[in-house]
Amino acid sequence: MGEALGAAIIGCGTIFPPHAEALKRMDGAVLRVVVDEDRCRAEAAAGEYECEAAADYRRLLEREDIQVVHLCTPHHRHAEMAVELLRAGKHVLSEKPMAHSLEAALRISHAAERSSAQFGLVFQNRYNEASLKIRDMIETGALGRLVCMKGVVTWFREPGYYENSPWRGRWETEGGGVLINQAIHTLDLLQWFGGEVSSIRGCASADVLHDVIEVEDTVHAALTFKNGVRGLFYATNAYLAHSPVELELIFERGCLHQRQDRLFLSRDGEESLLCGPPFRAREAGGAGNSAGKSYWGNSHGRLISDFYRHIREGRKFAIDEHEGLKVMGLVSDLYRSSQIRRPPEVRE
Repeated sequence: MGEALGAAIIGCGTIFPPHAEALKRMDGAVLRVVVDEDRCRAEAAAGEYECEAAADYRRLLEREDIQVVHLCTPHHRHAEMAVELLRAGKHVLSEKPMAHSLEAALRISHAAERSSAQFGLVFQNRYNEASLKIRDMIETGALGRLVCMKGVVTWFREPGYYENSPWRGRWETEGGGVLINQAIHTLDLLQWFGGEVSSIRGCASADVLHDVIEVEDTVHAALTFKNGVRGLFYATNAYLAHSPVELELIFERGCLHQRQDRLFLSRDGEESLLCGPPFRAREAGGAGNSAGKSYWGNSHGRLISDFYRHIREGRKFAIDEHEGLKVMGLVSDLYRSSQIRRPPEVRE
């Protein structure tokens, strides 16, 4: 396998553990440095994973023993860091979204195109067993032509989620709300399944958290794909539970429906389980039983391992800057569509 790739993780917050644990279990990679502007948090993470701690990510730029850097930082820091790291020849694996704005994402894309290193984006739900099965059935035409599909995300965020992390809930730093942060995974799956999107129109609004955030807590949209497929998308952080993401794809000869971690096929009046764990009675009605998987899926490790495999083999990683720009373009178009179609204010 050759010499292990040296890795660093910038950002030791909520999404840090899946990255650190994946590196801990992986052959051919070693976590050498963790970086966080909160020095105490960096040192705590370094102590747990037996590596160095640093407060300034620029210390990584000249280190020859660091080949790969993971970005687990607030959205508005992605572009600044990714551009500098790519210019220094460091491979970058970034948490979603690619950046907090389309303009910032374009800066990353330009840097990646000029770099000897790779840029990868964490859309780990593409690696879920159900997602791979859906994609395969679309490509093979097992159920005929895809006609339409929908994705539904109904989650919960309390005011403290934003108050404890002031960068959240602000256009300048988060770049949006539920769309760009939580539901972007589902939007990515819809465009990955459906192909090139010809139009997206919808509305984003703050229905419940309007006195806490300046961005949206709810969004809905209709997508039209160039192949004629129609997509519907709904997401909210204004529910009072973390319901599992639901996906439905209707074909000429059947329907695929994902709920929990399971994929079902409905055809000729019968439903069968295609993949996923067997259903157990105690899970019925348990909307929050797999909240962690609902948020992140269970495939961080698979994606991270595959990114390193592509680096070692000198192959281009599939979820690259171009894939990131596709989703950022949809996000930007949807926000712009919502502004154009903003409903009138309710007056006394």
